Amino acid sequence: MPSSRLTTSRATSGGLAMLLASLSAVGPFSIDAYLPSMGEIQRVMNASPYALQMTLTAYMVPFALMTLWHGAISDAVGRRPVVLWGMALFALASLACALAQNIAMLLVFRALQGATAGAGMVVGRAIVRDRFHGPEAQRVMSQVSMTFALAPAIAPIIGGWLQAGFGWRSVFLFLVLYSGAIWLLCRRILPETLPPDRRQTLHPVYLLKSYWTVLTSFRFLAVCLGATFCFAGLFLYVASAPEFLMHQLGVSSTGFFWLFGPLTAGMALGAWLSGRLAGRHAPMRTLAWSFAAMSGAAIANLAFHALHAPVLPWSLAPVFFYSFGMALGYPTLTLLALDLFPEQRGLAASCQSFIQTAGAALVAMLAPLVWGSAASLARTQVAALGVAIVTILAFRRFSRAPTPA
Repeated sequence: MPSSRLTTSRATSGGLAMLLASLSAVGPFSIDAYLPSMGEIQRVMNASPYALQMTLTAYMVPFALMTLWHGAISDAVGRRPVVLWGMALFALASLACALAQNIAMLLVFRALQGATAGAGMVVGRAIVRDRFHGPEAQRVMSQVSMTFALAPAIAPIIGGWLQAGFGWRSVFLFLVLYSGAIWLLCRRILPETLPPDRRQTLHPVYLLKSYWTVLTSFRFLAVCLGATFCFAGLFLYVASAPEFLMHQLGVSSTGFFWLFGPLTAGMALGAWLSGRLAGRHAPMRTLAWSFAAMSGAAIANLAFHALHAPVLPWSLAPVFFYSFGMALGYPTLTLLALDLFPEQRGLAASCQSFIQTAGAALVAMLAPLVWGSAASLARTQVAALGVAIVTILAFRRFSRAPTPA
């Protein structure tokens, strides 16, 4: 390939990776940006702590349910229309959240946000696998993960500034502007990567058979559950951020960077290293290094809080190493799952996202049971990672692990 064409190809893949990462970041922005505003929302709307926590669950449950459909629909009508409609509807739902007058209205509109926010994330994974192969697919997926990693750190910082300057409604207006800008960018440059001759039907019988095939595949479930429980060990701290940071560590509403800074740095470094290792080492070797890093971080976290009260910065140092390990292995886990169903990547991406998001929603619901102390959070993280390790070992033991091609 001539040098100029290679340069253009890399620039194109880099631009597409940035766009897909921006689409994937809609979810983290929707979750994290309003966390610093929870106190004001509770006060203004006279809501109970449980009702306030339900604004997160109300988002996560529809998000998980709709991820089952975004990819399947994109298999039938194409990737581009699903992304454009999803972003347009998300912007409208965000505007409705900004205008909500009570907690019941906010819960309804948060549910509408959740139902539409996952379109870009799910379809984006299918787009990567449509367009790229071999080590290049892992590199692009790593670029997406690295850019996507910035969202959990940036979102609460922006949310804290907006909360301090303009109040909680401004956070949702920011989401309107962000999703509107992404919609315009997608309309202008997002390619259609699924040609008509490769599209699938939306016939109910075909869909039922396809979902059954995917969701009863041992290998698919093992990989997805491994990724889900790895992420649960990290998302536990995201869902518990207001309680853990503000009440146990004494951080203000503008100090969420204490958690999301190490989290972002770890994810960005892990994703970058994953891209560098693509084509140089076998995916399962990279995955082994990933679990080694997460295990070391989780054990250190458990040991520290068994002996010490929570204190900055040591209580949050393990977050960096855990998120690094998770990001190092996540592109491999994603590609391993999608490669099991090459003719139905959209549907497979939907099922993958559903399993992972349902797990995150469950974590959001159960987090209040364990966020009472740093030690209980650490124990729960170790338990989640232990389940992840068991599922991946079962995948390797009882199935023939496919290598991304």
